[in-house]
Amino acid sequence: MHSTVWSDEDFCKILSDFPSLSREINGKRLVYLDNAASTLKSKSVIEKMADFYLYHYSNIHRAVHTLASEATVEYENAREKVAKFLNAESTEVIFTSGTTMGINFLVNSLVKSGLLSSGDTVLLSQVEHHANLVPWVRLSKFYGFKVEYIEADEKGVITTEAIREAKKHKPKIVSITGQSNVTGQQMPLELIRETFNDSILIIDGAQLVPHKKIDVKKLNIDFLVFSGHKMIAPTGIGVLYGKKELLERLEPFFYGGEMIDKVTFKDVSFNVLPYKFEAGTQHIAGAVGLGYTLDYLENLGFEKIEKHIEDLSSYLLSELMKLNFVEIYGPIDNSHKSLVSFNMIGVHPHDVAHILDENFGVATRSGHHCAQPLMSVLKKGSKIDFPNSTVRASVYFYNTKEDIDILVEGLKNVKRWFE
Repeated sequence: MHSTVWSDEDFCKILSDFPSLSREINGKRLVYLDNAASTLKSKSVIEKMADFYLYHYSNIHRAVHTLASEATVEYENAREKVAKFLNAESTEVIFTSGTTMGINFLVNSLVKSGLLSSGDTVLLSQVEHHANLVPWVRLSKFYGFKVEYIEADEKGVITTEAIREAKKHKPKIVSITGQSNVTGQQMPLELIRETFNDSILIIDGAQLVPHKKIDVKKLNIDFLVFSGHKMIAPTGIGVLYGKKELLERLEPFFYGGEMIDKVTFKDVSFNVLPYKFEAGTQHIAGAVGLGYTLDYLENLGFEKIEKHIEDLSSYLLSELMKLNFVEIYGPIDNSHKSLVSFNMIGVHPHDVAHILDENFGVATRSGHHCAQPLMSVLKKGSKIDFPNSTVRASVYFYNTKEDIDILVEGLKNVKRWFE
């Protein structure tokens, strides 16, 4: 039995839609456990995108011919699907190239619009991906706002006490990951919203959204950003959700093309939401592909996807905890979702990842995972010679317990070889 939520027949159909899973790596079946970096792509979604490219593609919102009309309808249908997925209004959904662009958009636009000024405080956490840290830190040096942090403990965990303690900073803006891409911790968003009820709340949903359906209204999120490529959608497409009343106050980050209403030699006026923020020719097929992907995920059942990933996450964590030669980072409870970062005592993570791939067909990720500041925190609490990087194994809905068993067996063999 591959899954507790799908029948064997249905799960085999799911696996068959991801041809990469049937290929061999050095004579071994591919075990893909690098989903936190990017997920594999669905053959059926790619086929629908190919049909769009071949028979319905044109630029959008401009011409009146048939192809332009068809492409525009598909593009705007995708926006409606995203809005429904998030429980938002379609005017609150802006297509971007991904999470990084969404955060850069927000930092720059908040400053331009006067919603973030010199002397204000932006609160991050110590477990942030560089995408949600570098833009704030760099622009704080030009615009004079302060950056403070919710501190992580020695395992990289953000505790309830640390969240409440950070209230002392009185932040104008709180920008925090929904799930750490290193520790796997899903953040208590209800508690964060309650604690910082007067702050503008931005959620980096890059790791969270692929695994957990988010209701932006219920959680009272002001802005949410995420990427399509981490949830089997095409690369180069992402979403920025923003409350309508806040988006109307923001100055655009990019100028030109579709985002204007009227231009003179003296000034410009902007288009209505959401087009005010979509300058130039968008990644049309990417947005359409994201729409097809949401159809695909909804057809599988997002609750089933979430349950399958939870089961795998618990199994992955429990099996790695049995290995006395492995140091695990992040929480050891049910807030640890979809990925586990670890190090093997006496073996560099790059060597571990290389041998797993070369000899067992297991694809993991080694490195600092674009979270160098967090590595400095983990190093303080590490009981081994911490190499400023980790091995990360991450699962998605097409993975199985057998995949995890192969990983664990591979790690045991790595230990024997280095002994």
